[in-house]
Amino acid sequence: MRHLLSAESISEDTFNEIYDLSLSLKGLLRSGRKKFSALRGKSVLNLFYEPSTRTRTSFEMAGKLLSADVINISTSFSSVKKGETLLDTVRTIDMMHPDAVVLRHPCEGSCDLVSSMVDAAIINGGDGCHEHPSQALIDAVTVREFRGKVEGLKVVIIGDVSHSRVARSDAILFRKLGAEVFIYGPSTMMPRFPQALGVKVLSSFDDVVDVADVVILLRIQLERQSARKVFPSLREYAELYGLNGKRVSQFGEDVLILHPGPVNRGVELNDEVMKWKGTLIFYQVENGLSVRMVLLSMVTGRIDRLKEEIDA
Repeated sequence: MRHLLSAESISEDTFNEIYDLSLSLKGLLRSGRKKFSALRGKSVLNLFYEPSTRTRTSFEMAGKLLSADVINISTSFSSVKKGETLLDTVRTIDMMHPDAVVLRHPCEGSCDLVSSMVDAAIINGGDGCHEHPSQALIDAVTVREFRGKVEGLKVVIIGDVSHSRVARSDAILFRKLGAEVFIYGPSTMMPRFPQALGVKVLSSFDDVVDVADVVILLRIQLERQSARKVFPSLREYAELYGLNGKRVSQFGEDVLILHPGPVNRGVELNDEVMKWKGTLIFYQVENGLSVRMVLLSMVTGRIDRLKEEIDA
């Protein structure tokens, strides 16, 4: 794997390899292992034009646990504030010869553009409303870990689908792995052409209860919505589309609840849902670290070294 730009590039074989290695790594991390040498001598640069806690921190920790030199660039303290373009920033960085760049940018297609102009491997950390492939990998790994499979499952994505890069990457990857994907939410937050994503639109919460094996909740993307209001109020959204204790009690015992974070408690879900036995939000965060360790090893050409350390 040279770059990770889209969930489209993740084959079933690649996913299976990532799954096996990431769970092995998680076991080692849980046992107290805190250092690996697979990326010694490599450099990883995190370039984030938008706020991030989970993605940026887990890529930083992943690189450091693998012994890479990790550099974080905050655009609020860089030449971007002086008017420097993305391409000039990335070309400048590329002349310093990093091995991998994790890029988050508000413009769709930015990662694809940058990947064609630099020598470094590019990992898409989120480009506008387009994609977030590493999060889709985390979600799929978590589902398979707790359900033993992905193929044949019915995955329902609830919320602001039209503005969500996680929803797009999840829909692509889960369908490639043999799951059936549905979406549910306010009509103003649904994509205009859901058939292009290969998903089906559900019309009521009863429909969600009837089909769901996995529910993935989304944060309302207020920062990506236009000035036109797409829903009346957060309270109404929570009442109509949010999960609470009464609603999750209608699900079967094996239904899983995921959320890429950050969670708006009282909107997408409440405290009862966070404590529900099928809620895996913090397991997603834990898996995020090991999945991103595998991804960094893959794009830098050090995956065989990582395998040797895992097997040692």
